[in-house]
Amino acid sequence: MRVTVTGQTVPGFEEAYRLQRERYPGDGVAWQPVHTVYVPADRFSAGTVADWGGQALELVKEHLAGPREVAEVFGLPEALAAEVHARLLRKLAREPVEDLRVDFEDGYGVRPAEEDGHVELAVLAVAEMRAAGTLPRRWGLRVKSFADGDPARSLRTLDGFVTGVAERLGELPGGFTVTFPKVLMEEYLGQFAAFLARLEGALALPRLRFEIQVEAPQTVRFLRGELAASLQGRLAAAHFGVFDYTASLGLAPHEQRLDHPACDHARHAMQTAFAGTGVELSDGSLAASPASDSAADVHALWRRHAELVRHSLAHGFYQGWDMHSSHLVSRFATVYAFHLARYDSYSRRVRAWEEQRDAGGGVMDEPATVKTMAAALRRADAALR
Repeated sequence: MRVTVTGQTVPGFEEAYRLQRERYPGDGVAWQPVHTVYVPADRFSAGTVADWGGQALELVKEHLAGPREVAEVFGLPEALAAEVHARLLRKLAREPVEDLRVDFEDGYGVRPAEEDGHVELAVLAVAEMRAAGTLPRRWGLRVKSFADGDPARSLRTLDGFVTGVAERLGELPGGFTVTFPKVLMEEYLGQFAAFLARLEGALALPRLRFEIQVEAPQTVRFLRGELAASLQGRLAAAHFGVFDYTASLGLAPHEQRLDHPACDHARHAMQTAFAGTGVELSDGSLAASPASDSAADVHALWRRHAELVRHSLAHGFYQGWDMHSSHLVSRFATVYAFHLARYDSYSRRVRAWEEQRDAGGGVMDEPATVKTMAAALRRADAALR
C-alpha cells in the first residue's frame, strides 16, 4: 500500500542538515602548497628561501642538465621530461619555497636560555623577507608540544613571534599559520585554540588558524569530522609525522618510512576523519640528503624521494614536508609530472561529459569520477601556475 503525504516536515531534519553543512562544507579545491619546508629557528634567516633555491638550482645544473637526465632519473617519457625540466628551472628561480615553518620543536631542541632570542631574530628575518618580497605565500612557525609538559614555553614562543611580527609590520601578513605538534590529548586542541582567540583579540588580528600534527596512534583515535567545527574554524590542516608515528608503534628504525603500511593506515584514517571538512592534509618527510656530491648519490636521493612523493600523491596527499634543499628538485619534478601526465586526458573526458557525448576509448565515466577529474584539473592548474 502506498502512502502519500504532502506538506509534511521530517522531525529533526533542519537541525541535522544545519550540522551537516557546518561539519562538511566541502573541500572546494583552491591553492594548496605542494610542500612545507621546516627550518630550525637557530638556522633561519632572511636569506633562507633564496639559499635553498640557489642550492637546488646548482644541483639541477650539475646533475640534471636536461630532459634526458630528467627522463632517466624520474622515469618519465622524454616529451614530458622536457616540460618538467623547463618548469623546474623556472620554479626554483622564482618560488623555491611555497610554505615555510620556523621550527622551535624537534628540529630546534630544548634550549630555554636561547629560545626568546631566536624568536626575536626570527621576527626580524620575517620582516626583512616581507620587505624584500621573499616571504612565501604560506609561512609561520612550529611551537613545542603540550605533550612535553611545558605549555607555557610553547605559548610564550607563539606570543613573542606573533606579537613581534604584528608590531613590527603593523599587521600579520597573509598566509600565516602555526603548527601544533604531538597532540596526544584532544583537550590540548581546545586549550590551544582558546589561546589563539585571546592572542588575536589582544592584537586585533584576523582569525588565527593552526594545523595539527598526527604523530601517534592516540591522535588517530580522536580524529573525526566534527572536530574541525568544534574548534570554530581554527583547524586549517592535519600533517602526518612519520618518524614519531612509526616510533610510537615500535617499528624498527629501518622501517620508519612514509610508504610503510602502518603509515598508509594513518593517512587513510586522516582522510576518513576530515573528508568534506575543508581541513587540508599533508604527508611527512624523508630524513635523508645526498650521501655525497657525486651524481650517483644525488640521483639516488632524488629517486627515493620521488618514489615517496608519488606514493603520497597516489594516496591523495598532495602536500608533504621537505627537509633539505635537494628535496625541492624531486618534489617539484614529481608533482609536475603527476599533474601533466593526465591533464589532457582529464580535460577531454570532462568536456565530453559536459557536452553529453561518448568520451571514447571504452571509458564510461561516473558523475563522481567526472567531479573528481574536474577537481584534479583545478588542483593541477594551481600547482602548475
